[in-house]
Amino acid sequence: MSARSIASLMLSFGMVSIPVRLFSAAESAASVKFHLLAKDGSRLKQQYVSEKDQKMVPRSDIVKGYEFEKDHFVLFSPEELKALEESSNPVIDIVAFIPEKAVDPIYHDKAYLLAPDKRGEKPYALLVEAMRKSGRCALAKWAWKSKQYVVQIRPTEEGLVLQQLYYADEVRSLKDLNIEKVAVSPVELQLALQLIEQISEDDYDPTKYEDEEKKRVLAAIEEKINGKQIVAAAHHEEPTSGQVIDLMEALKASLGKKPGAAPVAVDKTDARRTTMNVTPMPEDRRRKAARRASQTEEAVAAPSRTRGKK
Repeated sequence: MSARSIASLMLSFGMVSIPVRLFSAAESAASVKFHLLAKDGSRLKQQYVSEKDQKMVPRSDIVKGYEFEKDHFVLFSPEELKALEESSNPVIDIVAFIPEKAVDPIYHDKAYLLAPDKRGEKPYALLVEAMRKSGRCALAKWAWKSKQYVVQIRPTEEGLVLQQLYYADEVRSLKDLNIEKVAVSPVELQLALQLIEQISEDDYDPTKYEDEEKKRVLAAIEEKINGKQIVAAAHHEEPTSGQVIDLMEALKASLGKKPGAAPVAVDKTDARRTTMNVTPMPEDRRRKAARRASQTEEAVAAPSRTRGKK
């Protein structure tokens, strides 16, 4: 199915105006939607009930209000709300060109595609090529559907992508979470880097990944349509935070999963053990872990001792 444009706009920078068409970059109905029904299959209608007298309030009597204190509201009529709305503007006004990687992806909101409209092919192609050569993307202001946005416009091999951005006060910071700084040892870092290298890929191929949950739900719906009984699949429990996980052993086990994986080089002078939480490890498990660590170190050191005898 061919894509349908949702708006005709003008992309403006300096004295240059480029006619463009706007397209959604992704399907809006990605999840399976279920409807609320009565047990006899009839649809349900939503109603609003007053907390004061428990009576139903018709939509014509509903107004909107802003709660400025607990249970204290200022009311706005539809006309007043309409006057507050930002008027839609067909012009996307570029205000700056910045380095391509300057915007942290955490600020990314909804994405759209921009294509040239009639008589816009040449300036569109020129802007795309100039942005590619300069290694820069554009920041622009855009009023759309009663809201003003700051947007990022970035070039790709095929054309321009418009990315709505969150404002600073809409994005939470990791600093607010007070994450504890925990030291890691060189040997742990060495193992983690080796694991990263072992499963690294050069780029992201979105076609390799599918929405498994959506497929499972759609299959269950199909069985229901065909009159079959749905049997819930068992879900495997992930280890909870209360379980003790030996970080070094987990890293080594991860590296060992790949057939033919290179032996792990462990620095004997820094082979101290660490756990993922403060729960003490039982004595028998500590002895087993110590034996495994000793065997691993001997296996790793053996090749170097053999080379020394030659």
